[in-house]
Amino acid sequence: MNEFERRLAARQDELDWLYMELYDDRPRLEELKAMMARTRTRRSQALRRLDRKREADPDWFRSGGMLGVTMYPGLFAGTLRGVEERLGYLQEQGITYLHLMPLLKMPHPDNDGGYAVEDFNRVDPSLGSNEDLSHLTAAMRRRGMSLCLDFVINHTADTHEWARRAKAGEREYMDRYICFDSPDIPREMEKTIPDVFPETAPGSFLYVEEMGKYVCSSFHPYQWDLNYRNPAVFNDMVESMLHLANLGVEVLRIDAVPYLWKEVGTSCRNLPQVHTIMRMIRLITECVCPAVILKGEVVMAPRELAPYFGTAEKPECHLLYNASTMATQWSALASGDARQLKRQLDDLHSLPGHCCFVNYLRCHDDIGWGLNEEYGRSIGIDPVAHKRYLYEFFEGSFPGSFARGERYNYNPATQDARTCGTAASLCGIEKGLSEGDEAQTAMGIRRDLMMHAAMMCMGGFPMLSSGDEIGQLNGYGYHDDPDLREDSRNLHRTRFDWDSAALRTRAGTVQQRIWDGLRQLEQLRARLPVFGPGARVSTWDAHSRAVLVIVRRTEEDTLACLFNFSGQTQEVRLDGPEGPFTDLVSGQTGLPPVLEPYQYCLLAREA
Repeated sequence: MNEFERRLAARQDELDWLYMELYDDRPRLEELKAMMARTRTRRSQALRRLDRKREADPDWFRSGGMLGVTMYPGLFAGTLRGVEERLGYLQEQGITYLHLMPLLKMPHPDNDGGYAVEDFNRVDPSLGSNEDLSHLTAAMRRRGMSLCLDFVINHTADTHEWARRAKAGEREYMDRYICFDSPDIPREMEKTIPDVFPETAPGSFLYVEEMGKYVCSSFHPYQWDLNYRNPAVFNDMVESMLHLANLGVEVLRIDAVPYLWKEVGTSCRNLPQVHTIMRMIRLITECVCPAVILKGEVVMAPRELAPYFGTAEKPECHLLYNASTMATQWSALASGDARQLKRQLDDLHSLPGHCCFVNYLRCHDDIGWGLNEEYGRSIGIDPVAHKRYLYEFFEGSFPGSFARGERYNYNPATQDARTCGTAASLCGIEKGLSEGDEAQTAMGIRRDLMMHAAMMCMGGFPMLSSGDEIGQLNGYGYHDDPDLREDSRNLHRTRFDWDSAALRTRAGTVQQRIWDGLRQLEQLRARLPVFGPGARVSTWDAHSRAVLVIVRRTEEDTLACLFNFSGQTQEVRLDGPEGPFTDLVSGQTGLPPVLEPYQYCLLAREA
């Protein structure tokens, strides 16, 4: 019995049961397993060795030495070959995990940043070829780096071969999408389905004249939702995932996971069948390519996140995005009040040990202000007024704001909006530089480093946004581009500034101060056992609503991480064990009686 047969034998009963429960189609199940065997046969010896290594160390991605960065390959280095040529820069930064934004073949210009895919098995020619991708992943493995790619599982571009053949009237391909002959069912479904983009793409269905049918389109009109009631869709999409794994992709970011199953009379989010699909994908990858892990994009309320990890006995995703904490952290910075952030971290840190989040300050998308409204009300925060305050504060229109950003997806009916901008601009560095005010700029750098430090000390996996390591600012040129100007997310989707990156070694520059501050934090994470997979993470009370205290502990060590989210000096009184402590950031000994504005300390308890 070979390795694949051994792995499948251990999982086959569950896989068969789940597939038949969902599809009741034995021939399609046998086709799936035959495809899995073929794909395993094509897997290179180098990747098979990696499979065995990762099976022996299943928590490899939880190491304190793991550090991620996300970027658009075209904006960073032009092409995949260009990215490969720049791996030395990423290695200097300490990157071990590189998330390249969507790079599979897409229509131009309408592709939603690459999330409208017209060929799941081919790299977009503007970025390179499949051979370039395979060459890049091999070069990364030699440097101890893992590649993450998006897999857009919920929908295709309307230029995908399946969509073109559906438009041509082929019933087999119409059945791969969610289609209706009349508007009756779509209208009924739209009563309970929330709009994803209420301002720019309201509604969840569109009429396609070529087909004479109403087609489900949750996101943009040029993105058609797939019909996962059809086992042919599941089988073919899984085959494309495994194809990417055989090109050396080690992390698959599964896009828009909660949307995969649609039912009349529901929100069409988070339905039980979604978990069946994700559990099957986990079983399949464990059989064919156990080196690969699954990262779910589940941008939902915190209470809806935990089910996507599955259970310790029957897991689904290895990693999930911590989008809610990103928003709550920026809220704490704007308000100088960390109480909601502390409450949220307590909830997340109380989840079972197999749950692991990707923590980040910024990403390719907006900041959606999905805060815990119930808890907010309990501490006197009006949810609607606070949201309005936040997006006005971070666009710089609120009096006294230090931030520079822009609104995204404003809904006048609900007064809801999201926020765009780079971390440096949102933290006040852009304002200080534009006004030639060194004191403002220095304070912006303090905010920026404090925010990154808090993110890196939370339980989970830290991921940077490319350019944040050098304090890259907003790019306003998109306003002049007719293909980009309607989407304010392009404010922070800008070309990487290599001239600014060169300043990271020049003493006193903004780039050097941010780079060195982040490298100190990254090196502490890699060195200290309290950042390892076995550490326990919780919070302490500092008796100041502006100060967050994250505590990381092993049997031997305790690290108390303090963060002042306000622009005022704060007195600190910890409820945890008494010192003495040494601050690993400044080297000072003893618990500081006060924290300066936006100061952070990593206090190691001395034996």
